[in-house]
Amino acid sequence: MTTHRFGLRSGLALGFAFVAGTLAAPSAMAQQAEAPQKPGKPIHAGEVLSGELSALRVRAGKQGKRVATYQITSEPRRLPAPNGLCNLETGPETFQLVTTSDAQTTQLKRLVGKEISVKIDEVACAQDAGQVSEAIVTKWSVVTK
Repeated sequence: MTTHRFGLRSGLALGFAFVAGTLAAPSAMAQQAEAPQKPGKPIHAGEVLSGELSALRVRAGKQGKRVATYQITSEPRRLPAPNGLCNLETGPETFQLVTTSDAQTTQLKRLVGKEISVKIDEVACAQDAGQVSEAIVTKWSVVTK
């Protein structure tokens, strides 16, 4: 004795398998078609780094005080030796700007969300767990256009 629902169930199962197969095929082909990215061009002290500035809120210290942290998102760049690619395939794309004065903090606060250029004096790979960027810029100055 057969039921009418058997054909409906098998038809739905075949339909789902077909849809899953057609959706998975283009993504698999796209992954194969992507060429491996080359390492970014090197950046040295005194050069200019450009990108969009964003502000992050990070908790620091034992009290968990909120500290404004600023970061530039740019094209991948290689750092000078011994840092190299920062254990990344193409080099870092996010650079955290360390502020050392209130003047630097207010200067960056006005520029959040905008495209800026910064002259790099000292840069290194992120090493501590609390650092949110791939590279840390400790000495810098904003370049006006």
